[in-house]
Amino acid sequence: MTVETGTLPAESVRRMFDRIAPVYDVMNHVMTAGLDRRWRRITIDETVRQRRPRARRVLRGPAISRSVAHARGADVVGLDFSERMLERARHKEPAIEWVRGDVLALPFDDASFDSATVGFGRSQRRGPRGRPPRAATCAPPGGRLGILELTTPRGALAPFYRVWFDRIVPLLGKVLPGGAAYTYLPASVRRFPGPDALVELLEVTGFGDVRYRLFAGSIVALHVGEAR
Repeated sequence: MTVETGTLPAESVRRMFDRIAPVYDVMNHVMTAGLDRRWRRITIDETVRQRRPRARRVLRGPAISRSVAHARGADVVGLDFSERMLERARHKEPAIEWVRGDVLALPFDDASFDSATVGFGRSQRRGPRGRPPRAATCAPPGGRLGILELTTPRGALAPFYRVWFDRIVPLLGKVLPGGAAYTYLPASVRRFPGPDALVELLEVTGFGDVRYRLFAGSIVALHVGEAR
């Protein structure tokens, strides 16, 4: 398994994110021209804030957890695979309950949360392409799941995307800690199911009313569905 194909053993992925933790947020902003903040707000609006005020939530990724912490006094649980990422998250938002765990094997009981979000989590996805998100089992009937993810664009922006994400971003990564991650991350996007395939995967997993929105000329997709 190699960086170039977007496949790595679990421990290698963990160490990689430990190394890039100090620059992770900055690189997200750079790679998206700052639009990632807006996409996360939309994810919260469509996934979390429409639920009842005191619903419990599990959120994959410190950035989304920080954003949702102030939503109607919600009871928020933040999850990440990397201890270094969690250290930074705990420092920024000490009021949130932070848990170290794998999105493919969540350390929670089934139906524990009324809403769940996954933000840019495909890079921790090491299993077979068709494996459904483990987060699905944490939502009771009517619970909502939102997945915000980079995707391979279609149409006029596809050539620009390939140059930016496959060439320029890895070059930027070479001057930052954990530079190999910025070769792995683009490759992991190519392995992730496309928007329509992810709809089918979520429906097979047990979600209904699954829909998605595309942002930035189809570079990013937000999928939302409700557990049946």
